[in-house]
Amino acid sequence: MAGDPERAVAQVCQQALAELDSSPDLAMLFLSADAVPFADAIAADACQRLQTDCLIGCTGESIVGRGQEIEGQTAASLWLAKLPGVDVQPIHLTFRKTPEGPSFFGWPDSLLEGWPDTPSLLLLGDPFSFPADFLLQQINERHPDARVIGGMASGASQPGEVRLLLGSQTHVEGAVAVLISGPVRVRTVVSQGCRPIGRHFVITKAEQNVVLQLGGKPAVSQLEAVFAELPTRERELVNQGVHLGRVVSEYLEHFEQGDFLVRNVLGFDPDSGALAIGDYLRTGQTVQFHVRDWETADAELRQLLARARTASSRPASGALMFTCNGRGTRLFPEPHHDALAIREAFGDIPLAGFFAAGELGPIGGKNFQHGFTASIALFESPA
Repeated sequence: MAGDPERAVAQVCQQALAELDSSPDLAMLFLSADAVPFADAIAADACQRLQTDCLIGCTGESIVGRGQEIEGQTAASLWLAKLPGVDVQPIHLTFRKTPEGPSFFGWPDSLLEGWPDTPSLLLLGDPFSFPADFLLQQINERHPDARVIGGMASGASQPGEVRLLLGSQTHVEGAVAVLISGPVRVRTVVSQGCRPIGRHFVITKAEQNVVLQLGGKPAVSQLEAVFAELPTRERELVNQGVHLGRVVSEYLEHFEQGDFLVRNVLGFDPDSGALAIGDYLRTGQTVQFHVRDWETADAELRQLLARARTASSRPASGALMFTCNGRGTRLFPEPHHDALAIREAFGDIPLAGFFAAGELGPIGGKNFQHGFTASIALFESPA
């Protein structure tokens, strides 16, 4: 509803409640960035209309709904769920540096004694104040069976410009989340939109985010050797931007698309032959160069969605999608690409989400923050 975020929220509340026919156990609300001045009133009004305090949400550059991606316009997307027997714990986390070291504050007391089995954490963070990578590293180490899905709020150019919703309250820093456990299955699909080229290499020398040698030779010379063997189309993609994927699990017998955590190649030093990567790497890790274009992103997402559909005997009853603000019409030739791909794979199920400034989702059984990625949570009823 152009220029009227409050009216847009009232409309989606009315529509969603009519479909659910009762108060939800969980509500997810995503608002376009022009709703920031009205966020306090919107959060309180939505909780009153929905008769629940179990609501989280955030503002975003663009908003996702059923078969739609509303880019750069006023929009609101509301997703409601009835989850009988499921434990849903709303959380507001903040990050602080203390004399004992950096820490996250806000975990419920019930989690201090231990986390439930195989939980899912839906998390929405402020990109300026919340180090999601650090949190994910802690969760991977302490709770390896937990899956984290979500994204960093977008549509802001400086701190304090995004809004995070938790119940009837709003926040300008930290992260809001819900920890879900019990008789519901949350299946994840994380599409990084890249494909490997050439062969894989073992890092033989690296310093922090700089790869000096691959397979005992300068990293740049190995990239040049791969480039020389590529067809013309793939050479063009490398010239537009090349990426390096590291294998998440070294225990696999062979490595395929989807087994890599993909990061950008930031630059190179022609004198030393070193490559600067957007991640810390270490000697002994297996890596492979990757390229990205819209055809690859389209094919990978559809393949992963089809795999998720056939891997389960239970149909998905709803989905949340956190897609990069570099996707949409910035990547694909037609609008609504990712939202329509979900509809084609699973039918017209309830879908909500937003274009994020960093997407959260598991690859190879570990949780990571990504870029140019579509991270999707598929909700399935218990058997």
